[in-house]
Amino acid sequence: MQIQDLPYPDPGVPDARSGPRFLRWLGRNQLGGQFKALAWGLLHFVAVAGLPFCVGLAVQAVVDRSGTRLALTGGLMALCGAGIALGETMLHRAAVTNWITAAARVQQLLAHKTAQLGSALTQRVAAGEVVAVSTGDVEKIGWFVEALSRFAAAALTVVLVCVGLVVYQPDLGVIVAVGVPVLALAVLPLLPRATRRADFQREKAGRATELASDTVAGLRVLRGIGGEELFLDRYRRASQEVRRAAVRSARMWSLISAVQVLLPGLLMIAVIWHGVHLARDGRITVGDLVTVYSTVMLLTYPLRHFEEIAMAYSFSRPSAKRAARVLALERATDSGGSRSAEVPGGDLYDPVTGLLAPAGRLTAVVCGDPDVAGVLAERLGGHPSVEGTSVLLGGVPLDDLPRGSARTAVLVQDKDPVLLSGSLRELLDVPSSGGVSAAEALAAAQCGDVLDALTQGSLDAEDPMDARITERGRSLSGGQRQRLALARSLVTDPGVLVLDEPTSAVDSHTEARIADGVRALRAGRTTVVFTSSPLLLDHADRVVLVHEGSVAAVGVHRELVLGEPRYRAVVTRETDEEAASDGGRAGVGTSDATAGLDKIDEHDELDGLGRNSEIDALEEIEETA
Repeated sequence: MQIQDLPYPDPGVPDARSGPRFLRWLGRNQLGGQFKALAWGLLHFVAVAGLPFCVGLAVQAVVDRSGTRLALTGGLMALCGAGIALGETMLHRAAVTNWITAAARVQQLLAHKTAQLGSALTQRVAAGEVVAVSTGDVEKIGWFVEALSRFAAAALTVVLVCVGLVVYQPDLGVIVAVGVPVLALAVLPLLPRATRRADFQREKAGRATELASDTVAGLRVLRGIGGEELFLDRYRRASQEVRRAAVRSARMWSLISAVQVLLPGLLMIAVIWHGVHLARDGRITVGDLVTVYSTVMLLTYPLRHFEEIAMAYSFSRPSAKRAARVLALERATDSGGSRSAEVPGGDLYDPVTGLLAPAGRLTAVVCGDPDVAGVLAERLGGHPSVEGTSVLLGGVPLDDLPRGSARTAVLVQDKDPVLLSGSLRELLDVPSSGGVSAAEALAAAQCGDVLDALTQGSLDAEDPMDARITERGRSLSGGQRQRLALARSLVTDPGVLVLDEPTSAVDSHTEARIADGVRALRAGRTTVVFTSSPLLLDHADRVVLVHEGSVAAVGVHRELVLGEPRYRAVVTRETDEEAASDGGRAGVGTSDATAGLDKIDEHDELDGLGRNSEIDALEEIEETA
């Protein structure tokens, strides 16, 4: 696998049962790259280990006054130098390729999982944790995959050098062969504590990232209520906890590094002390002593990779565990698309609540509980957070359709849509039927002032469509972001469009015009709007009241507001006491009230009234009656 081949055509199905299993799965999927890095690593490390032998031969050649052997040794040293240079270059190239491809595979898996789960992802995993997994954790996982082949090459080199020393000079080689494994294994008792401290540090860092993400996302609200200092103090405390955890973790790793320096030094002293005695007794030559000494000194280089792999695994294991936890999530209902890739049409029906949205009509849904409305909207789009009976579109269960077909058929815009950074043209460049242009969608969503604001903020953009939108649209007001998101949904032009409170942050004058624009643009298409706004409800062909998990009333807005107390209580924000007092005179002035509603039906009058204009007029007429 080469970097230019990314992204993967198919990143595969990960083993997400645990963090170590996920790491092993990544390694198995990059065996080719691992073996390539291993081969270049062996060339590099063996060439490095060969230098001491060359130095020993050169010293002995000088002692023996042999020019021929000295020239031959010089040639061997040049060959080792070339092997070191070539091996190091290609090892670095292969190892970095392994790192990048592993990180890219994990990021693709996370992106696919995010697309599969949709809005259910952030309901089951904190947004800050998802950010931490897709950024820092991906880097740690890639580090371990990259370090694995270097460690394997270093370990094989150490074994080869120890065997070579035993054969070359048994008296000193045995000391090295016994001491090197002790060096490699001496830090093992320290690793569990270092790993626990690293896990604790990552946990604190993830919490701080989550807190920062949530704070930035709600910064506008925090400023409105004066809560910036409160959240800033919370982040300061979280940041200090991360700092203290990092210091404790660094102390353990510094102790491990000290052990890795101390023990090789002791081994070198033992080799020199014993070697000097052997040289005095004439059992070894000076060149042999220099060779063994230089070899032990250079062995500290590949031994450093033992510490690196320990650190890489300690940091990557919790990261892999978090990634596996996200990748193990599944949709509450997912049959894998047992039906053919078709896009059905017809009525949208929810068997759980009994909600029916006739094809080609604008249906408004009123729920007393906003959370219930959000759950119902997700279920209508085939994104249920819990397992249950599937919604039917034209008699076809959405859960039986391939995910792409289901999402083409039904589009859900939740109450808090996200705007990605980029130009307005890029924002509206979404998969669509082609039946609605960007200009028509922007006009229907009443985005004229939004275009002006974007143009003023992007001085180099002559065309408003080239104006830049900041991250999450934070430079825009809540109503402006809401209207841009609505325009994006309208451009898509799905067979069924589900809107959850699409105008909750919009003033009543604009809301009335949006209601007209959406109704006209979506004529002949199925549209479901979750709202309690009289201005939107009065434009609906059909209004459905969902009470305590089931359909309680069906009609049009004017009929329900007069004849259904539960509906009137939600739409007018009527209290229980007011509802009880109204019940005794429910039939009084009904004809006058209806006549009063007829009088405020004209749009020019609606534009001059507030969000509850119809209800205010109704109450005034009833009081007069």
